[in-house]
Amino acid sequence: MKISYRWLKGWVATDLDAEQIAEKFTLAGLEVDAVEPVAPPLDGVVVGEILSAEPHPDADRLRVCRVRGDSEERTIVCGAPNARVGLKAPLATLGTVLPGGLKIKPAKLRGVRSEGMLCSEPELGLGEDSAGLMELPDSVRPGEALDKALGLDDKVLEIDLTPNRADCLSARGLARELAALIDAEVIGPEIEPVPAVHSDTLPIELLDPADCPCYIGRIIRGVDVSAATPLWMVERLRRSGIRSLGPIVDVTNYVLLELGQPMHAFDLARIQGGIRVRKASRGERMCLLDGREIDLDPDMLLIADHHRALALGGIMGGEDSGVTDSTSDILLESAWFNPGTIIGRGRRLGLATESAHRFERGVDPALQRRAAERATQLILEIAGGQPGPIIEALDAAHLPVNRPVKLRLARLNRVLGSRLSGEEVAEILHRLDMAVESSDEGWRVTAPSARRDIEIEEDLIEEVARVYGYDRLPARSPGGRLSIRLPGEGELPEQRLRRQLAARGFQEIMTWSFVGEDELARLELLDGAQPLANPLSRDMAVLRTSLLPGLLNTAGGNLRRQHHDFRLFELGTCFFSTGQGFSESRRVGLLMTGHARAEHFSGKPRALDFFDLKGELEHLLAFNRVQGKVSFRPINRTWLHPGQAAEVALDGEAVGWLGQLHPSLVSQLDWPQSAFVGEFDAERLAIRQVPEFTELSRFPAVRRDLSLVVAEDVAVADVIEEMELRGGELVRRVIVFDLYRGTGVENNYKSLSIGLIIREVSRTLKDADVEAVIERVIAGLQSRFDAKLRG
Repeated sequence: MKISYRWLKGWVATDLDAEQIAEKFTLAGLEVDAVEPVAPPLDGVVVGEILSAEPHPDADRLRVCRVRGDSEERTIVCGAPNARVGLKAPLATLGTVLPGGLKIKPAKLRGVRSEGMLCSEPELGLGEDSAGLMELPDSVRPGEALDKALGLDDKVLEIDLTPNRADCLSARGLARELAALIDAEVIGPEIEPVPAVHSDTLPIELLDPADCPCYIGRIIRGVDVSAATPLWMVERLRRSGIRSLGPIVDVTNYVLLELGQPMHAFDLARIQGGIRVRKASRGERMCLLDGREIDLDPDMLLIADHHRALALGGIMGGEDSGVTDSTSDILLESAWFNPGTIIGRGRRLGLATESAHRFERGVDPALQRRAAERATQLILEIAGGQPGPIIEALDAAHLPVNRPVKLRLARLNRVLGSRLSGEEVAEILHRLDMAVESSDEGWRVTAPSARRDIEIEEDLIEEVARVYGYDRLPARSPGGRLSIRLPGEGELPEQRLRRQLAARGFQEIMTWSFVGEDELARLELLDGAQPLANPLSRDMAVLRTSLLPGLLNTAGGNLRRQHHDFRLFELGTCFFSTGQGFSESRRVGLLMTGHARAEHFSGKPRALDFFDLKGELEHLLAFNRVQGKVSFRPINRTWLHPGQAAEVALDGEAVGWLGQLHPSLVSQLDWPQSAFVGEFDAERLAIRQVPEFTELSRFPAVRRDLSLVVAEDVAVADVIEEMELRGGELVRRVIVFDLYRGTGVENNYKSLSIGLIIREVSRTLKDADVEAVIERVIAGLQSRFDAKLRG
């Protein structure tokens, strides 16, 4: 937000200079990024008046002008197309050094002596319009210093406002803030209702009252769109970063800056029927004021007539209904739009407008009628016209209302470490224009309608601290003893997990917790996603329920840059919203793509497969002695390859999944190769078994190998589980050392060669003991899987 120092002083009587006001704002939480003069030094530049303008005798595009300036008339050769008799323009006299470093000297142009220079806006650092000379109003006096004539002895404060302080996006809002900080009064313009001189109206329908509960219009007939905008208004607009575009648009922009209410003016002759505030239809299109034709989404709010869209609500008007040079009758619009309806819509279309900036953050819901009266008043003063009555469509039930907030004096002083009295606190609240009602413990405080950010007691405590002065609050060290919590032996710190993954060749990534609904919907992970109230963009509209979107986006960026062999991991929080509340969980995500072994003269490269990722997880679990028996079960997930996807469980409890990306998803992502991904509960993986001493057995182990034939659909993990169950404590290890399909084995069957390591810790096993174990194992396999021993 940019505001002129002189404009601000017109609202608040103060002797503070611009730098002192900037310091006051910054200390109160409204950070002032810069305080800059509105114009560079313009010594020697005066107001000049063209008395005559004759064609140059030797150049078609030049004119020889007689100009009256400081003390005498002079001849100046000028090439500007708008140089004409009677025009008043800036005159740089001889010896003047312009902002660009050009020094004005006498010169001959095609044989005609020129004694000075008539200037455009860019040449003086006052604007960007280089089409011709800067035209000055008739009210300025020839020979008067330009900086005095235009009031350029001024400075602009550029304020970086946080999104919750939408009330300060206007001269009125900043004046209220300054007045509260220095305990002064706000002196604003008097805004009286403008009486109607005709009764013309048109119907206004609120078809989506939750999105637009208040819409005010007014017909003004007979306006002169060719009238000149007053210099004071042009300069205030320019100093706030807005270019003058004609009296009607200038007035709507001025009211936006003055009061904080965005407004729009329609050409009444181009409205068919009446006004309807509605959502866009699927496939609907419209042409904006900037000339772009856009496709409208069904969640976009429109201002329409009975036949077509006229404007994109709260963002930008339409070309088909805008004010033109032939306009004589206008419809003024002043409305309140729900911020949730405006947020992100402009960014989706690549638009960033002053209106959207304010509506997204929340406009004062009590300001619309006042703004319409102010705009009417200014239009009548500048462009004339005959106003009609105010036309109001209102659904008060959908307008926001500030509720009283309880504030306790004891709580305030405890939080701030202060000893403020009740009188001091109440006085500060009154300076902030808040309604204060005393109670037993303190007050019930209702914020003004413009302050949508006051919702809880802590908000009020912050307001009191800001106005009282953070620098005046006592500085006290906190009491009590601090203790550092060290992780126990049964916990795996995340930092150690990070180092281990990095040592295995994985690179850590950190992605946004915000993702797009489309990303989660494509992966069927949208259930439980919590939407954001104020998303940065459509691609960051919800909190992630999985780390997978971030892994895929990062991997896609690397693959598009021809980086084909890499491993990624992320440790982050995922968020879930249910009917019972909101929950968060720490997750670890892995992604591998490319080759397990790079190209080398010692052998051919080998592509990664499912078992490489499975092995990385098993290594991680074993290395860290993660508590629980790990098992893998086949699962079906839309984003994973059928037959190459597994659920990971510890002691039967699901803790994650892993697998290869589904070919259709790889095709949608337009990747040249597939990848293997997994996601696991980091909190569960952090539970370790505490190491315990176990004496090594002094007795020898016995190994028995079995070759079994089982059906193809029998999982090897189930075979191992059955062997361990039947073998009991004597079976120390089960080793699968061969898998065979082919000659000698029936179709739809496979041969497994498995070794059993058998040992007793207290004695040497006899053959009978070993055979008994083998018989129990074989009997269990035959019973459960119909397994057969292979000869």
